[in-house]
Amino acid sequence: MRHTFVRNAALLAASDLALRLAGMALRIWLAGALGAEGMGLYQLVLAVYSLFVTLAVSGVSAASTRLMAEELAAGPARARGMLARLLAAGAALGCGAMAAQWALAEPAARWWLGDARAAGALRAGAFGLPCMAVAAVLRGFFIARGRVGPGVASQLAEQAFRAGAMAAALGLAGPDVGARCAAVMGATAAGEGLSAVLMAAFARREAPDAFGHDRAAAPPRAARRLWDILWPVEGGRCLSGALHTAENMLVPACLTVYLGQRSAAVAQYGVLKGMALPLVNFPFGLLGGVGVLLMPELARARMLGDTRRLQALLGRMLRLTGYISALAGAGFWVWGRPLAMALYGSAEAGAYLEVLAPALPLLCLEGMVDAAMKGVGLQKAAFRTGGWDSALRIAAVALLLPRWGMRGQLAVILLSSLFTCAANTGRLLAAAQLRPDAGGYLVRPAAAALAAGLAGWRLRGLLGPWLAGGRGMQLAALAAGGAGMCAAWLLAAWPLGLGRELRAGGRKWESSGHRAKN
Repeated sequence: MRHTFVRNAALLAASDLALRLAGMALRIWLAGALGAEGMGLYQLVLAVYSLFVTLAVSGVSAASTRLMAEELAAGPARARGMLARLLAAGAALGCGAMAAQWALAEPAARWWLGDARAAGALRAGAFGLPCMAVAAVLRGFFIARGRVGPGVASQLAEQAFRAGAMAAALGLAGPDVGARCAAVMGATAAGEGLSAVLMAAFARREAPDAFGHDRAAAPPRAARRLWDILWPVEGGRCLSGALHTAENMLVPACLTVYLGQRSAAVAQYGVLKGMALPLVNFPFGLLGGVGVLLMPELARARMLGDTRRLQALLGRMLRLTGYISALAGAGFWVWGRPLAMALYGSAEAGAYLEVLAPALPLLCLEGMVDAAMKGVGLQKAAFRTGGWDSALRIAAVALLLPRWGMRGQLAVILLSSLFTCAANTGRLLAAAQLRPDAGGYLVRPAAAALAAGLAGWRLRGLLGPWLAGGRGMQLAALAAGGAGMCAAWLLAAWPLGLGRELRAGGRKWESSGHRAKN
C-alpha cells in the first residue's frame, strides 16, 4: 500500500513538473504571439474565467473523491449509483457555469474588466466548463480507486492538443487583440473537451473492474451527503475566487489612474501576471511531490496521537523548504533579468523578477504550510487567513497603485506573502506544539543561499559575453551559471544542516519501506 502511494505521489509530482514546464513554454510562446497588451487582456479574461471554473469544478471534484471512496468500500452497486449522481451534478454545475459566463460576458467585459474586447474570449471559453466538470468527477473516481495514471494521461494530452489548437487558431485570427484572445480561449475549451472524452473512455474501460456487472443501486442519503460537501467547498472557494477576481480587475484600473493610459496599464499588468509571476511560481512544482506525500503522513500521525512524529515531519518540511526556496530566491535575484531577456526579451519582466526574489521563499513556504494545515485539519483556519489576505490586498491595491503604480503592486505581493506565511506558519506551529527553530528555518538556509548568490554574481560577470549573445548562447550561459550556483549552494548548505536532514529523511523512508515489505 505504501509503495502504491509513493508511486502515485511520484507520478503526480513528475506530471505536475512536466505540465508546469509545458505551460511555461506555452506562456512564453503566447507572450510573443499576443504581445504585452494582448497578454494583459488575456490575463484579465482568465481572472473572470477562473471564477466560473471554481463554480463548475471545485465542489464536485472534492465530493467525487470522497464519496466514491466511501461507496467503493460499501459495494459496487452503490458505487455505480453514486458515480451516476456525481456525473449528473457535475454536468449541471458545468452547464450552469457555462450559461452564467456566456450571459455575463458582455457586462463583465465592459463593467468589471473595463475592456469590451474581452467579451468574445469569455464566450469562447465558456464552452469548456461542462467538460471540465465532468472530467473532474471522473478524475475523482480514479483517485478513489488509487489510480492517477488516467488523470495524468488526459492532462498531458489536453496540454499538447491545446498548444496545437492555439497555434492553428491564432494563425486564422486577425491582428485584433480581442479576436486573438478569443481564439486562445476557444482552443482552451477544445482541450477541455478532449480531456473529458479521454476520461470517459478510461472510465468505461475501468467500469467492469470497479463495478462488475451489478446494476446501479441508490446510495443512502446521496443528495444530502453531496450537498454537505458541495455547499461549504463551493461557497468558500467561490468567495475566495471572487475576491481574487476583484483584485485582478482592480489592478489595471488603478494602474490606469497612475499611468493615464489604459493600454499601457494593461501591458504592464500582462508583463507581471503573464510573464514574471509564472516564473516566480514555477519552483513550487519542485516541492509538489513532498506536499503530496506529507498530507497523509501528517493525518496519520495526528489520528494516532503521535505528537513526536508529527513534530518531526513538520520540522523537516520547514527546514527543507527553507533550503530549497532560499536557493530559488537567490537564483532569481542573480539571474532574473537575463532569464527574462532570454525567454521573453523583456527587461521589464526581469526587473519584476529581481524585486520579487525575496518573496519566493515565502510563496514556497506558504504552499507547503497550506498542504500541512490540510493534513492536520486546519483548513478552515487557512481559509480564514486567505479571506483576510484577499480583503487586505484589495484595500492595499486601491490605496497604493494610484500613487505608486507598479511599485505599489510589487509591494502588495511582498507584504501579502509575508502576512499569509507568518499567520499560517504560526497557526500550524501552535497546533503541533512545535517550538520555532529560527536557525533551521531561516538563518542557515539564508546563509547557504547568500553563498550561492555571491557565487552566482561572480559567474554572471564571467559569462557576460555569452549573456550578450543570441538566445542559444544566453540559455547555455544560464544553464552553466545555474549549475555552478547550485554546486556552491550544495557545498555551503550540506554542512549547515542540509546533509543531516536528507540522511534522516532517507532513513525514515527506508525503515517505512522495510516495514511495508514485512
